[in-house]
Amino acid sequence: MKNRIYLDYAATTAKEVGNPSSIHQEGVKAKKKLETARRKTAAFFGARPEEIIFTSGGTESNNLAIFGAIGAGGHAITTAIEHSSILECFRELEKRGVKVDYLPVNGEGILELKTLEKALRPNTALVSVGYANSEIGAVQPIREISKILSDSVIFHTDASQALLYLNCEKETLGADLITVDSHKIYGPFGVGTLFIRRGVNLKSLMFGGGQENGLRPSTENLPAIIGLAEALKLAKKNREKESKRLVSLRDFFITEIEKEIPEAILNGNRQVRLPNNINFSFPNVEAEFLALRLDAAGIAVATKSACLKNERESYVIKALGGDSRRATSAIRFSLGKDTKKSDLEYTIRILRKLLKNLTMLCVLS
Repeated sequence: MKNRIYLDYAATTAKEVGNPSSIHQEGVKAKKKLETARRKTAAFFGARPEEIIFTSGGTESNNLAIFGAIGAGGHAITTAIEHSSILECFRELEKRGVKVDYLPVNGEGILELKTLEKALRPNTALVSVGYANSEIGAVQPIREISKILSDSVIFHTDASQALLYLNCEKETLGADLITVDSHKIYGPFGVGTLFIRRGVNLKSLMFGGGQENGLRPSTENLPAIIGLAEALKLAKKNREKESKRLVSLRDFFITEIEKEIPEAILNGNRQVRLPNNINFSFPNVEAEFLALRLDAAGIAVATKSACLKNERESYVIKALGGDSRRATSAIRFSLGKDTKKSDLEYTIRILRKLLKNLTMLCVLS
């Protein structure tokens, strides 16, 4: 029939897409599209399609990885600078009887291997260390970490911030579980994925269907999943060229800030950081006040993770060994595909002007 009659609106009202779990033509077509997207996503990790689970985003992937890997009792390890979607999971695990070590990082935000080695116990079941920190861009030695863990330890890393710039293939990282968030790579909102190495068994957090190997029982968000697969493909294609461009802009901005505003403190290692991440503390200036003044001048920056709404200071900056003044005066400048050198030059001029005026006001008061 050229014109089909669709009488399966209970399965999905998205007629042009179809429900991948349905057996009619629309459903079969949707299933093929879903599995094509899964193969493309798996290719990004150098993985098998069956090792890919689609979720609603990075937060859900982190929850599934952590709660799915360890239940009540046992021992787990993470770091003090992880994203809130990881730290809050571990705090909940502590309430369930799991012993958790929140490891410190060094003054540049890097987890030292000897610190991790000392924390490992015979009953350690899970280690979760983010590939790259969202606030200060610090890149962790994920491959080296994987080498010191025994086969009995499940190793999880949130790679959401690293996907555009760093190699995330499973053999490069050596992780058992890898979190992806689509909207961090110019993909659709509301979708993510979790790579689950073959042989790693996770417990489902949700019930009600068999989708995604029973680990994510919900009708798949097919348009978003297709968008995620394409975004990953483009990320891999453009990674080397874009990283090189952004490193040049990043280093220019850091050098100019240090020259024009010598009291500024760079948070994180100058080189072992994401190509697009710059984080400075401007002592004696409230970060949120400065961010609002920059916003009024047409410049959008962040003071800490967007997921933290009620905390006045950055716990990530605090973990570097700085005092509260440093933690409450930190500004993150994160660059992207539309960032130009002229944008950074303008930002430096405005920053210098704002800080000069604020200093004068403090003197007069």
